[in-house]
Amino acid sequence: MRPRLEWPLHIVRRVAIVVLVVAVLAVAVPLTVHWVSEARARCGDGVVKLGGGECVGVTDGSWVFAHHLDLVEDRIRKENAQVVKEAAEKKEPYVSVAYMTSLTVTDDDSNSAESVRHELEGAYLAQYRHNRGDLASSPKIRLLLANTGSSSAHWEHTVDELIRRKDSDDKLVAVTGLGPSTERNLAALKKLSAAGIATVASTMTATNIKNIPGFVRVAPDNTDEAYAAATYLKNAGFHRAVIVEDVARRNLYARTLTAAFSKAFPDGKHQLVAESMTYDSSGKPGVWKTELQNIPVNICDKRPDVIFFAGRGQHLTTFLNRLANRSCTEQKFTVIAGDDTSNLSRVQIERAAAKAVHVLYTGLAHRDMWKNAPDRVSERSARYFQKGEQMDRWFPGDDRSDSQDIMAHDAVLTAAHGIELASGGPEVTGEAVGRMFHQMDGQPVAGASGFLSFHNDGNPRDKAVPILSLNSQGRADLVDVTTPEDDQPDGD
Repeated sequence: MRPRLEWPLHIVRRVAIVVLVVAVLAVAVPLTVHWVSEARARCGDGVVKLGGGECVGVTDGSWVFAHHLDLVEDRIRKENAQVVKEAAEKKEPYVSVAYMTSLTVTDDDSNSAESVRHELEGAYLAQYRHNRGDLASSPKIRLLLANTGSSSAHWEHTVDELIRRKDSDDKLVAVTGLGPSTERNLAALKKLSAAGIATVASTMTATNIKNIPGFVRVAPDNTDEAYAAATYLKNAGFHRAVIVEDVARRNLYARTLTAAFSKAFPDGKHQLVAESMTYDSSGKPGVWKTELQNIPVNICDKRPDVIFFAGRGQHLTTFLNRLANRSCTEQKFTVIAGDDTSNLSRVQIERAAAKAVHVLYTGLAHRDMWKNAPDRVSERSARYFQKGEQMDRWFPGDDRSDSQDIMAHDAVLTAAHGIELASGGPEVTGEAVGRMFHQMDGQPVAGASGFLSFHNDGNPRDKAVPILSLNSQGRADLVDVTTPEDDQPDGD
């Protein structure tokens, strides 16, 4: 019989304590590591650090995505706080509208940091006018800012965060902005729509983005822009055109712009003198820049009098550099581009205008449109954007000649008008707001880019399109205002 081993009581206690500590650490250490990891990844409420360190997600202005946004985000934050305070003290109802785009832009983005800042400034003006300005109405609006990251790389995370806020205290009913016409932004738009959230695009123009439930856009589509450009060129005496096209698969903007102009310009007296001359911006910069460098040689051979550039504004500057160094220096060229040109910074515009090439583009808006077309644009709204007026007082020293502030303002104002109309029902929901977008024929949105009502497919009715010219001071001069629907053949 083996002797029984008995441990002293104090040793048993020590062993038990050691076992307990090990067990606690086995659980606590992973939890601590996870907590530390989450803390490091968290930028602020609703905003996390993903990918290469970008802070993406949704904020009420409490988290500032970039230093140049300090002033406008602070104004938005204070207005949001006032809305919540009044809801608590006065029982005034509110809902939330988000402005979503790439707020942390890099060289890979078509929009510049300046254009992003101007968008938020215009969005704030619309919020202020609806909440306590000349258009004061109920329910009031909290304006949330949603960053999808550079090139919308993290759109899925941000869209999921927005959808979560639909049924939370935020009461999110609409998302505006939505960024440029890319496959990622279209996917984000469709997911928001499927979740029952109304959507209003400020600068999306790709023709094939339409017929999405609860969606409208305040910008003319590329068909409208192309017909406006073609009409202006024909009236100005241009007869021979060539198209320079970006064939990048994800660039819905360039693809639909090319198709529309190819249909709009040719007739018995006007012709395209060659097939589209192409480059592919989805490749390495060295490759597409080389492609653009070779195009002027072919242009000199074909001798058009106008070049229609179907590509992003950032590529236009590279193309103009190459065109300025063309071999046929005796031949004068006019280049006309699409609305993405408005995303160029002032410095980029100055450089583009200095290339001894006349550069025009179809814009989305201009602060002086109401002077040329007072029956098509709301003077009441346009005055906020004039020199020395409200926007200049709120954001001094910030030149907004790109008109991105106007487009963002009109997008948020459209959402606000939909919310106001939907408030007559039992509950303001995203679905209800989306339905109201198609009830605006008799009471259009008095936008600074035009009076806005919408077709069933989401496109604006009879939207005025400005023709703009780049000048050496880094600004766009208004050349003409046209309504493209008057110029399109029946059935288009």
